Amino acid sequence: MPQPVSLTTADGLTLEGELAPATGPARGGVALCHPHPQFGGSMRSLVISALFDALPPAGFTCLRFNFRGVEGSEGAYGDGNLERVDAEAAVAPLADALGQPQLTIVLAGWSFGADMALSVRAERLGAWLAIAPPLRYVHDLDRLAADPRPKLLALAQHDEVRDPNEVAAIAEGWANTEVHVIGGASHFFMGRTDRLVELAHQYLDRLAARGS
Repeated sequence: MPQPVSLTTADGLTLEGELAPATGPARGGVALCHPHPQFGGSMRSLVISALFDALPPAGFTCLRFNFRGVEGSEGAYGDGNLERVDAEAAVAPLADALGQPQLTIVLAGWSFGADMALSVRAERLGAWLAIAPPLRYVHDLDRLAADPRPKLLALAQHDEVRDPNEVAAIAEGWANTEVHVIGGASHFFMGRTDRLVELAHQYLDRLAARGS
């Protein structure tokens, strides 16, 4: 059963969130970053909710939260510059909830949230899962490209926000990076969330096996 949590950002804001503990022994943790706040994005958005529901039964503790200015979170929209501070604020509470330093923490996001996730370089962070990232808001893209930690970019074949071929071309040559295109999917993954969840499971299973 999800539990309400509060996150505190480096600039002193309180963000609302929910924590769903793993069913059985935890195999890792995933923090979920939602789509653009100015276009209706929240922690209850479709893809975020699908992962938040599906991953705990597979052994992955999940934390989702609202960016600053969204619903019950303090502050106001930060133009993509301050939301990465919010994303980073999710890492330590998730690590505390896991309580096992050997377990991998993955920062995941969808759309704008994917760019925010990819902007975080916290030491405790073990990997990234970026779903339909536009790669327009990522902070220090060159540093991300060189980072040796695992990255999975899950792209939509018919993405209306950014051509997946453009994203794949940008990510070509990045260290330790997989790029998967989900056939038949739009940016919103309507009717394809099952395939997206399957891909996430496979990736997280590999990370868990590596860390065990």
